[in-house]
Amino acid sequence: MEYHMKDKVVIVTGGTTGIGREAALLFAKAGAKVVVAGRREIEGNETVAQVRQAGGVCLFVKTDVSQSSEVEALVEQTVRKFGRLDMAFNNAGIEGNWVPIVDQTEADWDRTIDINLKGVWLCLKYEIRQMLSQGHGGAIVNRSSICGHVGSATAATYCASKHGVMALTKSAALEYARNGVRINDVCPGAVQTPMGDRLFGEPDVEKRIRAMHPMGRFAMPQEIAEAVVWMCSERASFMTGQSIVLDGGFLAGPNPPD
Repeated sequence: MEYHMKDKVVIVTGGTTGIGREAALLFAKAGAKVVVAGRREIEGNETVAQVRQAGGVCLFVKTDVSQSSEVEALVEQTVRKFGRLDMAFNNAGIEGNWVPIVDQTEADWDRTIDINLKGVWLCLKYEIRQMLSQGHGGAIVNRSSICGHVGSATAATYCASKHGVMALTKSAALEYARNGVRINDVCPGAVQTPMGDRLFGEPDVEKRIRAMHPMGRFAMPQEIAEAVVWMCSERASFMTGQSIVLDGGFLAGPNPPD
């Protein structure tokens, strides 16, 4: 499927690796100018190099999405460089420390919520403000997870953050639908990314998590990125306040590991 995003401008947070990097590449191939945001400069510049090698236009802005001033500066630099903002993929996130609630620290709770939930809220705030000032609407996709739909033992903080992203998405979509700003979220299952490797890299754990997905495998980052680009495109022009689940059947019903 071809998308026509020539002269459009998109921000991709967490664009240094994994799903964010693949989304940046796909947006660029569709003709969009891409601003990649993240905390890691080396990986961010690697994404920029890949986008440019593929013939795209790309800029890296070092950003911690949990900091209001840095998110505001990200949007300002985007507009200064490219003159506008049309789309955003609020993808930045961390897994936090997956331990039982009684063993979790307040510092871990704060950091996970600050990046995964507050970070999305800050991005929405400054992205929507810019889109409203331009007067021609826009499209935003937030990164949630299947953990936004269910709980998971030892992952309470992560699940809370992803449930919160889904609530933010619905509320923001209702507030700005009449302004032409569409806001949706994407909910992947297990994905073959560096985060996935950290969480599920042990052979026994990987086998168990694969078995919990009826398709018997993890998603590839590009499979999630394809959905994100579609949601931002005009082909999804009547979609707002919704979630797309890409989970290999995980949420369809019980599929106990072997």
